Amino acid sequence: MPILTRLPRLAGLAALACALSLSPALAQESGTGTTKPAQASGGGDAPTMGDWQTSTSLIQPSKYPPDFKHYDYVNPDAPKGGTLNRAVVGSFDSFNPYVVRGSAAAGFLNFGGGLNYDTLMEQSTDEAATSYGLIAEATKYPADYSSVSFRLNPKARWHDGEPITVDDVIWSFNTLKELHPQWNAYYRNVVKAEQTGDREVTFTFDQKNNRELPNIMGDLTVLPKHYWEGVDASGKKRDITQPTSVPPLGSGPYRVANFSMGKSIEWERVPDYWAADNPTRVGRYNYDKIDYVYFRDSNAAWEAFKKGGLDDFRIENSSQRWAEGYDFPAAKNGEVVKATVDDHSVANMQAYVLNNRLPKFQDRRVRKALTLAFNFQEMNRTLFHGFYKRLDSYFANSELASSGPPSDRELKFLEPLRSQIPEEVFTKTFTLPNYDTPGATRTFLKEAYDLLKEAGYKRKGTGLVNSKTGEPFTIEMLGDDPSDNRVLEPFARNLERLGIKASVRIVDQSQYIDRLRNFDFEVTSLAYYPQSLSPGNEQRDYWSSKAADSPGSRNYAGVKNPAVDQLVNDIVYAEDREDLMAATHALDRVMLWEYYVVPQWYNDKMWLAYWDKFGMPEEQPSYTSIDPYAWWVKGSKDTAAAD
Repeated sequence: MPILTRLPRLAGLAALACALSLSPALAQESGTGTTKPAQASGGGDAPTMGDWQTSTSLIQPSKYPPDFKHYDYVNPDAPKGGTLNRAVVGSFDSFNPYVVRGSAAAGFLNFGGGLNYDTLMEQSTDEAATSYGLIAEATKYPADYSSVSFRLNPKARWHDGEPITVDDVIWSFNTLKELHPQWNAYYRNVVKAEQTGDREVTFTFDQKNNRELPNIMGDLTVLPKHYWEGVDASGKKRDITQPTSVPPLGSGPYRVANFSMGKSIEWERVPDYWAADNPTRVGRYNYDKIDYVYFRDSNAAWEAFKKGGLDDFRIENSSQRWAEGYDFPAAKNGEVVKATVDDHSVANMQAYVLNNRLPKFQDRRVRKALTLAFNFQEMNRTLFHGFYKRLDSYFANSELASSGPPSDRELKFLEPLRSQIPEEVFTKTFTLPNYDTPGATRTFLKEAYDLLKEAGYKRKGTGLVNSKTGEPFTIEMLGDDPSDNRVLEPFARNLERLGIKASVRIVDQSQYIDRLRNFDFEVTSLAYYPQSLSPGNEQRDYWSSKAADSPGSRNYAGVKNPAVDQLVNDIVYAEDREDLMAATHALDRVMLWEYYVVPQWYNDKMWLAYWDKFGMPEEQPSYTSIDPYAWWVKGSKDTAAAD
């Protein structure tokens, strides 16, 4: 199961995603009163709209005041030194994460700065949907949200000592929109970027009352215009539209020190990093080096972790391994520590994703039949040690998940769409089959077969065929790791009981990524990018009709539904938190009843295993649950003082 990178609105946590082995969306069983928006810092009265402010929040007044020194959970005296070792599955052939071509090296992320770049604002690790100043020391916007301005920090510098300028910001915005459909879609409502002061840049929108736009502009990764428009050591002009084998100039806490293309990359801490005293940085980024080593598959990466010295910690996503695999000597003698951490984040949708662009999946009855055939309870019991919970929402483990009958506020969004969406949205509570009930197997498989008959299929021998054409109903399930067989084959066997010939095909990671980008698959098992507690513009890239026809978008399921498009817009233009939640509930209901994917499972715990080489703060961040960049290596200089 592929493990995908960070989504918009979590972009400010991109560097944290790097620490988690490029896996903020860690797939389980990898096989992968009105709240006022955009309030300024806590500890005092919020400023009037249009005032400069040092933080923004989409959910509540931000936790920290304008003059805060560091996050509460960090150790501001944490020592610097030592090496963080990380194992990565796959390979890389580029240091440019902003183009569709190529596979970028660990530490570079296509959304957010990663280790190499900083963003205008930094999303907080300690609270949801909240950002604090980084390259931009302050931001402001009018009450109608028709634009947003950022005032740049005069200290902001590139690694070559050149200042980060308004021109860099404007060039980055225009360039990124041209480079990748993801950025073009995300910023499609931004019509102009211009300099409006000595250190001030303003983005103007083509609409009003899109509450999220000022915030997501703060997620913008700023790139060095003078570098990319310059020439390389051989005198050849650099080209940001192409993959590159030369590590580019950055502004972030680390820079590339050494690499072996496709095999390993070593990052070194920048000793004169311009933002070292920024409150979002104090007590963090403590390692002198971060080394990533690549392995062919997840089993090889696991062996590297057990060996030691190649992978210092891992977020375990295999229930079998968590239950049975930590019996090697280092785990028994305490050199490797296991910890279970409550996961407070929205559970990302993990599913067997059906490619609804294909004719065979365009009938809702077929999609429902496939959902009915999936026996989660048996897999959870026999394969997963009963650890997991069934996903029954695109926003599970949060207040954004729909439940019970629609509320009056939800009906405000649903009623105008009644003729376009399933009637069950209004009359029934969505449930998934429970195979632990008596007679469940016979009941659900019969219901599934009856739906397939209604959709034009019939039995022929042991197989299922199209009643008109005689074409067999076949499904190819695509994976990118041998361990994917563990979650794909049981579902394939379930489908074979209906006469569907289901096969599993495992390809290498680069081929898998290319096929996923171009929607060249029938069914795959993946964990979608995590949802935030403040969904917004990124939903267009996940579910809109336009994204369904845009290679490189994240609408993997190929959802093309005018009702879904409208509900996404209702989320984007929600006037307050209550409307945002109601519109999200409404979208959740429609997506579930359309059966675009077959939901799998989630874990409301984070399974952490690490070699006992780290010092850690007593507390961890309340939002991200862990922050490996706030750890330090025991034995580093000044460790005694830090402890």
